[in-house]
Amino acid sequence: MFGFFKKKENKFILGAPAKGKAVSLKEVNDPTFAEEMLGKGMAVIPSEGKIYAPADGEVGMVFDTFHAVSLTTDFGAEVLIHVGLDTVKLKGEGFTGHVKAGSHVKKGDLLLEVDLEKVRAAGYDTITPMLVCNTDEYASVTGLSGKNVEPGDDAVVIEK
Repeated sequence: MFGFFKKKENKFILGAPAKGKAVSLKEVNDPTFAEEMLGKGMAVIPSEGKIYAPADGEVGMVFDTFHAVSLTTDFGAEVLIHVGLDTVKLKGEGFTGHVKAGSHVKKGDLLLEVDLEKVRAAGYDTITPMLVCNTDEYASVTGLSGKNVEPGDDAVVIEK
């Protein structure tokens, strides 16, 4: 009627950004991610080179090198997906972007593609952290790990 009886959503789920093995951020061989300096979340060791939107939202930034993308979900979480470690040094080689800043995406939309073999051949780790950069705005942000995931599978639980 007037929204008086509408139950407020207190729990949100981010889907896995890629197919692969879901792991804890502590397994990421980079202190910025492993020590959760940029936020809490999880990481995927990808078995396919396609990176998908973990939730409905607006793309904030797509790095020129296509190694990372940020988005703000429709419920307000600021999410960063970073493909590999030190992959900025590849200067976009092996990466293809499919979205632009300001694009509205739906959960499961293709954001980026990466040639995982090219990244590995250049000596870089393909582990892909997904962080909630505004973690402090939530009661809890819990990454789910220790299992194989398909894109969109539950990966991060966020509670208001």
